[in-house]
Amino acid sequence: MKYEVIVVGGGHAGCEACFACANKGHKTLLVTGSIDKIAMMPCNPHIGGSAKGIVVREIDALGGYMGKVADKTHLQMKMLNFSKGPAVRSLRAQGDKITYPKEMQRLLKEHENIDIIEDMVEDLIIENNKIIGVILSTGKQIFADAVILTTGTYMKADILVGSTRTRKGPSNTRPSLYLSENLEKLGFKILRLKTGTPPRIQRDTIDFSKTKEEPGDSKLYTFSYDLDPMYKVEEQMPCYLTYTTEKTHEIIRNNLNKSSMYGAIDEKLGTGPRYCPSIEDKVVRFADKERHQLFLEPESKYFDDIYVQGFSTSMPYDVQEEMVHSLPGLENAKILRYAYAIEYDAIDSKDLYPSLETKIIENLYTAGQINGTSGYEEAACQGLMAGINAALKLEGKDPLILKRDEAYIGVLIDDLVTKGVRDPYRLLTSRAEYRLLLRSDNADLRLRKYGHEVGLIDENRYNKLIEKENNIKEILDNLKEIYLKIPNKISAYDYVKRTEVSIDEVKDMLSKEYNELELEQAEIQIKYEGYIKKAIKEAEKMRKLENKKIPKDINYDKVPNLASEARIKLKEVQPDNFGQAIRISGVNPSDISILSVYMKRYFNE
Repeated sequence: MKYEVIVVGGGHAGCEACFACANKGHKTLLVTGSIDKIAMMPCNPHIGGSAKGIVVREIDALGGYMGKVADKTHLQMKMLNFSKGPAVRSLRAQGDKITYPKEMQRLLKEHENIDIIEDMVEDLIIENNKIIGVILSTGKQIFADAVILTTGTYMKADILVGSTRTRKGPSNTRPSLYLSENLEKLGFKILRLKTGTPPRIQRDTIDFSKTKEEPGDSKLYTFSYDLDPMYKVEEQMPCYLTYTTEKTHEIIRNNLNKSSMYGAIDEKLGTGPRYCPSIEDKVVRFADKERHQLFLEPESKYFDDIYVQGFSTSMPYDVQEEMVHSLPGLENAKILRYAYAIEYDAIDSKDLYPSLETKIIENLYTAGQINGTSGYEEAACQGLMAGINAALKLEGKDPLILKRDEAYIGVLIDDLVTKGVRDPYRLLTSRAEYRLLLRSDNADLRLRKYGHEVGLIDENRYNKLIEKENNIKEILDNLKEIYLKIPNKISAYDYVKRTEVSIDEVKDMLSKEYNELELEQAEIQIKYEGYIKKAIKEAEKMRKLENKKIPKDINYDKVPNLASEARIKLKEVQPDNFGQAIRISGVNPSDISILSVYMKRYFNE
């Protein structure tokens, strides 16, 4: 049996990888441990959030599916940080754990270029350092021109609760037992990472009068640029805010030795997420804080599970009961599913090219948590890029590599392949030095052309983008030609620059009507013109460094006067260009200067 592409794993990365390859016309096989678990949400029931919501819009702009499915299935939608500047605004949807996976599964099953089988891939078939297929747990061999591994947290997965360790995947699913061992034999460095999930509570056992209601926004939003809102403001399901108490902290401190992460399991554990710590971590690391906020979030309109956001733990069940009952509103709460930590294998992401193809095995790509990231959104965008680039390679074309000033996706992948990970990587707005350019409002303007170029955005959607671009330019040009007397003569363009002025005050003076999104985009470009120009100028400086390529055959041991740490790191990462090289931890500007002089002398560059 032969396919063009095999995708291993049906999580958020695997789904996007399948669609990218299949929509480009390549016959694709998805191998997943459970068809019913495709696109499931084993942890937080939301899509988007700070920085992540921008990624979902970028996925949509490039032709991916996460945003569209989230728009069709969410319970609540919010624009985070709306009162702040546009650089940090980001959509967050409270997802539905039943309808989101069902919709994604439906789309996969109906696609003419996608086949799905239920099994586990335990080994790879390699010839001359090039992948040619996979071996299933049954011993069956399936061949392909390219393989994309999106194994999530399944490789040698262990569920940790108190002093117990159970070899299971998320939500007690079947783990992958041998794949990581076989990857290690091929030369991949294997990391052991850890994450966790909080308890789920029965809704009607919570006293919501002791909590603060957190409703969805009164304005309608979508992640996708192609869909209109499919929900009513008044029908959104609320979330609720509560807090830990001193009693909660006392219970945790008194039982720390029973937590898997704090000594209950007498062995070294994988590294946990720095930016999404367990409640034990919060109490220990932030001992001065009197309380920590927790959000009570509905998981679906079809069942009564409430997710306690911010309360992940690996305490034994009896301690979890005490902890939950110490929370305001949850004194009599019934736990439907207990919290747990999960430990799993990942690879060193420095073993990847920016295309997400592995340096060790040709035509083998990896995406998602196998690369050391956390989160559905980080996984989905990697799956999309791995799928695009695997398909482009099969077509004999250059890979699509997004720059740090073009997309949060570019920031994420560059961080992975340049810096690697020590703990599960989470996207933050602070990771993007050009975040004013990478806004939620302009993802289509930044990336839809790339989606069209690679064949994932059709002519109709592309023409709508061109029309939008032309309309925004018309608005800006028109405002420069309109003059007001208030009391001095001033152009409408300069008038809108004022902090207290909205473009709505002058829109009736324009030569024709424009939609709300076009007007919003024009207003942002006017008000932040100086900052945007400065960011573009800084990005152009970095582009010059990135255009200066480093030969693949360079021998760093022969570069004189290079600092020993820089020599080690450069050999490890093998950067493509000077821009990537200067971002490597341990490589200083002086090392870059030395390398530049060496290249001019020995490579005539």
